[in-house]
Amino acid sequence: MNGLGVRMKLWQTQKTGNNHRIQTTSPMDHHQMDMSIDSEDWSPMYNVFEEDSNSSCSSLGMSVQSTRTNESEDNELEEDKVCTVCGDKANGYHFHVLTCEGCKGFFRRSISKGLEFTCPFTRTCAVTKSKRRRCQACRLQKCLDVGMRKDMIMTEEALEMRRELRKKKKQERLRRAQQVKEARSLTEEQKQIIAILTDAHNKHFDSSFSQFVDYRPQFIIKQLSFENAPGSTAPPCQPSRTTYQLQSEYTDTFPVGYQINDNVLILPHFADLSTYMIQQVIQFAKAIPAFRSLPIEDQISLLKGSTMEVCQIQFNTVFNLETKQWECGKLKLSIEHGAISGFQKLYLEPLQKFHITLRKLNIHEAEYVLMEALCLLSPDRPDISGRDAIDEIHENIALTLKCYIDSHHPLPEDSCIPNSCRC
Repeated sequence: MNGLGVRMKLWQTQKTGNNHRIQTTSPMDHHQMDMSIDSEDWSPMYNVFEEDSNSSCSSLGMSVQSTRTNESEDNELEEDKVCTVCGDKANGYHFHVLTCEGCKGFFRRSISKGLEFTCPFTRTCAVTKSKRRRCQACRLQKCLDVGMRKDMIMTEEALEMRRELRKKKKQERLRRAQQVKEARSLTEEQKQIIAILTDAHNKHFDSSFSQFVDYRPQFIIKQLSFENAPGSTAPPCQPSRTTYQLQSEYTDTFPVGYQINDNVLILPHFADLSTYMIQQVIQFAKAIPAFRSLPIEDQISLLKGSTMEVCQIQFNTVFNLETKQWECGKLKLSIEHGAISGFQKLYLEPLQKFHITLRKLNIHEAEYVLMEALCLLSPDRPDISGRDAIDEIHENIALTLKCYIDSHHPLPEDSCIPNSCRC
């Protein structure tokens, strides 16, 4: 306490600027020094000590504690993977015991070559990471004591055979990986198929519907129904029901009870729109050399069976996923318009679901044209005579589509789907 009092008095004197002089004495004479320090002189020192203890000291203590915790966790992890012979870092189980690479090689060489060692001391040498090379006899004896088995050591011939087997397996894996890579890449023939189909699609499918001009318009007028009592002279209340009526011609004269609030829709007749789409499919088919090479009877049968399917695939290219509408140039069609035109929602809702699902796949143009060709050249259509030739064309297109998907939409490496099912 005397030494602490001297240091505290010296600090207080320097801070307040007093000229008090303290004479230093020997440790034996500390009791003779003036220890008359007021409580006010101690208060600044207490404040400084409290600030230190609450801020820097506490944070330092926390950091030291966290460091010790991390070190203890690391030590626990390392203890789980130490060599049972010398205490070095182990890399796996060798000869039935968890050991390091050095002790594994030492034990295998010693036993396979039949080496015998002699301890120059009393066979009680310490076998540690730094001292394991000093006495080979004690090291080998400790290997046997911890449970390393002699019968698990392979001969040189067996080791050579295992090395050759591993080498062959590695070469086989590399060969299969190369085959998969080559299978996923498109051949020149497949690229030519995609080029022909894409050119036919772009030439004979009017995605903007700019040439769809000569069609019969149908005018759809909103009809509002009111619930006024019969014979009442009161003004009509809010409409309770909304219906639509089709009119072939648009006139300014409408039956009593109809109210026009700029709600007149002008839609094309479904028959005209279907005819326009079917004509494009026919032109698309004629632009494919493989289709033209078939007999005329088979061409007609294929078109009869696949026209509507190809139309839906082409129609999906103009479907807007956000607005749920088919944007045919200036025409914006939806399933509501189909219901107004007379189609039942029982059939319209699955159609819209199909287009939404297909559009969410983010299909490329090449995939669209390949699917159109698959629908067109399908060998299971009725009244087909050259079924084998069509089946061969269909298989080539299917393989082209699979290779394109594998190269542009690869599955994750950890996927459980077999390669044969990735199509």
